[in-house]
Formats: sequence, structure tokens, C-alpha cells
Amino acid sequence: MVKGIKVHQVGGPEVLKWEDIEVKEPGEGEVKVKHTAVGVNYIDVNYRNGAYSTSTPFIPGFEAAGVVTAVGPGLTGLKVGDRVAYAGSLGSYTEEKIISADKLVPLPSSVDDVMAASIMLKGMTAQMLLRRVFKVKKGHKIFVHAAAGGVGSLLVQWAKALGATVIAAVSNEEKAAQAKEDGADHVIIYSQQNFVDRVKEITEGAGVDVVYDAVGKDTLLGSLECLGLRGYLVNYGQASGPPDPLPISALQPKSLFLTRPSLFHYVRIREELLEAAGELFAAVATGIIKIRTNHIYRLSEAAKAHADLEGRKTMGSCVLIPDSYHSP
Repeated sequence: MVKGIKVHQVGGPEVLKWEDIEVKEPGEGEVKVKHTAVGVNYIDVNYRNGAYSTSTPFIPGFEAAGVVTAVGPGLTGLKVGDRVAYAGSLGSYTEEKIISADKLVPLPSSVDDVMAASIMLKGMTAQMLLRRVFKVKKGHKIFVHAAAGGVGSLLVQWAKALGATVIAAVSNEEKAAQAKEDGADHVIIYSQQNFVDRVKEITEGAGVDVVYDAVGKDTLLGSLECLGLRGYLVNYGQASGPPDPLPISALQPKSLFLTRPSLFHYVRIREELLEAAGELFAAVATGIIKIRTNHIYRLSEAAKAHADLEGRKTMGSCVLIPDSYHSP
């Protein structure tokens, strides 16, 4: 038995229960991973509160780094002691986990465990958004909502390195300072400015090429207004709740594109997973993106991490450290 977090019924942070978890031995094609760091993402909140459905009870979390402690019969390519990370397999809020070997990515020496748990899901999401969903190039104008968050911060930095003009929207002055440090050309504070009017002013009425919107309900219609002709609205989250239904005719006046991508569909096969992780690790190694792990909690404190995340008290990434883990 190991310790971990279980959800028996959906609800607020208080439903995250610290319990004993049974972990069996790995079967064919599987390995056992002892977690050293576990990432916290808004998708975890959405599963916990029931916005996204799964059967209960369940162990939340989709992202972690750790060390292989056992391998299934006949498995090659991984061995005990290998440092690995993953994103996209439900059940990371636990000290140990059985996982399919093809979901794991070997960690280079340039990426430590906390960094890996901070960026696997968020970083590969940023790679998907900037390099595959809409391929950002020099000269593009982009607008990033929630720009001081875990994904938002990476989008700002990476897009700036690609040569884009970046407009960033945040909730307060402290987050505005971080967005500027990340390279944003223009920063909008929601409570002080109407973001639609400000984007139109910055672009002299032309609008932006793409909007990356992780807020959802409160911003989606405004995001559409911010786009120029043939612009892309990429909604990849719903921090304020699911957006209201949108008639397809709303896209016609400017021949707009609307997409709601999921990372898991873009790393469905192993070659795609390794390519995305490889490009992410290269961006870290070359300094294109800087990882901000500003909030570290014990795994048993997952409820506090969720409360802080939902309360907009966080900037950058949040990581849980298993209570039993002691760094070498």
C-alpha cells in the first residue's frame, strides 16, 4: 500500500481525500513508477468538480515524473532506475503508479523531476497550440488569455521566440509584471480595461491572427471579436465554465475558425508523443522557455493546491511532492 489522493464524489477541494492506495505489480507492457513530483493542472479541477466526467472513486491527476521501480515481464526499452515522465494518464496523485510503458518519456539530464512535472502537460499543450493547431510564425499577432498561468506563460515566451507580436491578458498587476517579463508586447488587465476594445486599439482595428483562450464562458464571445479575417479561435480550457452554445453563423462575417483541441489527440501515437516532448525539452535546453514552478505542496496538501489554483492565487506551475519522497 502507498498513500495518495482519491475522489469518492465530485465537489470542491474538500473531496480530495488522503488515503491508502493499493498498487499491484506491473503486467505485460507496463512499469511501476515511484513518483518524485506530480503536476497540478486545471483539468484536474474539472475532473474533481464534475465538469469532466469519469467514474468514481478515482485518483486525479494526469502528469508526473519519477523513477522506474519495476518492469513487466518481457519489457525492453526501460529498466529499473530510469528517470521518466508522462502526461495524459489519469491517476498521478499517488506515490506510485502502474502505467503503460508507451506513455512514458525518458527524461534528459537537463530536465529535473520538478521541472518535468511542471511542464509535461502544460509544455506539450503549448507545443500543440503553437506548432500544430495554429502554426505561429514571425509577423503573426496573437492574443493569450490567462497569460500568467502555467500554459499561458509558456505560450507568451515561446510565441515571442517564434517572432510573433504577443498581446497578453491577466487578472492583476503582479501577473502583468510576469507577462511583461515573459516577453509580452502588450499586457491587458481584465479589471482595468475592456480586452476587446484594447485588442482592437493595439491592432488598429485589424484584429489578431489567433486567440488562445483557456477561460471559456466569460471570454469566448469577446475572443471572437478580437480576431481578424480568417482568424483562429483556439479554446483549450474553461476556467470560468463551459462556453455557451455558439451558432456556426457567428463565424461567417470574418471567415473565422474555431477549434477545441485536446492534447491527448495530438500525442495519440508514440511517435507524436516523442516528437512533442523532444521539441519541448529542446526549447527548455536552449532557453526559449523558462519554467516557473512558483508553488510546491506536499501531495497530501492537494486540496490546498486546488483551492489556490481556483482562487487565482497561483502564477506559473504548481507541483505536488509525495510526502514519502526525499530527494537524493
